[in-house]
Amino acid sequence: MKTRTAIFSLLTVVSVLVSTSAAYGSGCLKGAAVGGVAGHVAGHHAIAGAALGCAVGHHEARKKEKAAAAQNSAREEQSH
Repeated sequence: MKTRTAIFSLLTVVSVLVSTSAAYGSGCLKGAAVGGVAGHVAGHHAIAGAALGCAVGHHEARKKEKAAAAQNSAREEQSH
């Protein structure tokens, strides 16, 4: 019964995250899925894990985007 509740909770969190804006969604869904599973395994804290995973996933995606933008900017400056 607890597994069914955890799965339902995770699906609820994911559906809420999908309905958020696309700008915040990058990295969030993957992080929420991983965090939800990890939270469930670590003591039936799937919702907290999904929320934290979303935040971390979004943060990492933004870091990756900024690094790519800086690299593209550096390439453009070198080609001129």
